[in-house]
Amino acid sequence: MELILKQDVENLGFKDDVVTVKNGYGRNFLIPTGHAILATKSAIKSLEETLKQRAYKEAKEVEQANVIAEAIKALEIKIAAKVGQGDKLFGSVNNIDVAEALAKEGQNIEKKFISVTTVKRLGKYNAAVRLHRSVNVDLEFEVVAQA
Repeated sequence: MELILKQDVENLGFKDDVVTVKNGYGRNFLIPTGHAILATKSAIKSLEETLKQRAYKEAKEVEQANVIAEAIKALEIKIAAKVGQGDKLFGSVNNIDVAEALAKEGQNIEKKFISVTTVKRLGKYNAAVRLHRSVNVDLEFEVVAQA
């Protein structure tokens, strides 16, 4: 079944992508929840027209995302956390903590665009930040003991 995505769907595609999915997934989840519509000839034709109009706007967004990516790469993020015995943390550090640290540095990025494995020890780690569908940046951050 071919569908046109109306919004980003994790592990499937981005908004306005034409994707092929199994019939049940499309009929029972994507279409009823408003994530997608059927890819009929008229829907594809209107999608192509929309994409032509959006191409110029998209170029500006990519340019802005690249500027933000360079700014993020230049940052040195240190996240303070309570530490128990050795280097083990009380709790953990996740994408919410990284988003808050970025906000303190002046870069407001939604937590859903930051991908971090759950951190439970002190040290240096990487986070993947998606600024645009074609612009991803790796952010290095360090978890340090809270004074």
